[in-house]
Amino acid sequence: MHNVVIIGSGPAGLTAAMYAARANLAPLLIEGWQAGGQLTTTTEVENYPGFAKGIMGPELMKEMRFQAERFGTVFKTGDATSVDLRSWPFTVIVDGEESLATKSLIIATGASPMTLGLSNEKRLWGHGVSSCATCDGFFFKGKELVVVGGGDSAMEEATFLTKFATKVSIVHRRDKLRASKIMQDRAMKNEKIAFVWNSIIEDVLGQDVVTGVRIRNVVTGKVWDLPCAGFFLAIGHHPNTALFTGQLGIDGAGYLLTNHGTATNVPGVFAAGDVQDPHYRQAVTAAGTGCMAAIDAERFLEALGA
Repeated sequence: MHNVVIIGSGPAGLTAAMYAARANLAPLLIEGWQAGGQLTTTTEVENYPGFAKGIMGPELMKEMRFQAERFGTVFKTGDATSVDLRSWPFTVIVDGEESLATKSLIIATGASPMTLGLSNEKRLWGHGVSSCATCDGFFFKGKELVVVGGGDSAMEEATFLTKFATKVSIVHRRDKLRASKIMQDRAMKNEKIAFVWNSIIEDVLGQDVVTGVRIRNVVTGKVWDLPCAGFFLAIGHHPNTALFTGQLGIDGAGYLLTNHGTATNVPGVFAAGDVQDPHYRQAVTAAGTGCMAAIDAERFLEALGA
């Protein structure tokens, strides 16, 4: 029987583990076969407090893991494949085999950026391919960039990138945007933004870093290469909540619903990080909610006298 089980090993999960361990709750963290969350696919992180000269994403996650482990967090490599939250204590199954019982559960499974499924997209991720303008835009000062998407996220990403880039081309498969009127107007009035209508990305170009994208017009069939130093995906994020469907409150976009901090609709189950955050999706905000979730879990256990 565990006091706290944490699912997820990104900034939210590791911060929750750190706080829970320091509260002598002996947390068990299920870190997955691909541990570390989205930051492990990021190169230099310059906007995480405390690192004046920046730090590589994988290095930051390694340091956070060491810190959580130092205070007594136990790590289990494997994937949580099912959970039973209908009765207390809760049950978590790892890799379809091992059953864990826990008095409280912190969910920090994060969200995954939607991709186009191109082979070079994955190969060049973190080397010019990104899904976070706030994280990576700074590295493209004086460069030309491409954003794919037609919603508010794409307009917001493109507008933000114009702070650094000389030109941002938005590629959209239709001739009309899905974005709200105010976001459309903002992007269209920006002299640094150009639109490539009725077009899709067929490939990302470059050997070691992105050098361009291959575009096909879906109306005329014309194919051409557009040089750029960075390619930003802004077609949405998919929260990793499939494991909890039917047991926890989930909004229309698939994010876990929380109230009064990190509490879900099931007492004793808490959610932190991108899995419950459709707005900010930053490492520092994920870490903040991880801290909150651990404190909420501690107070839940105290109230039970557990």
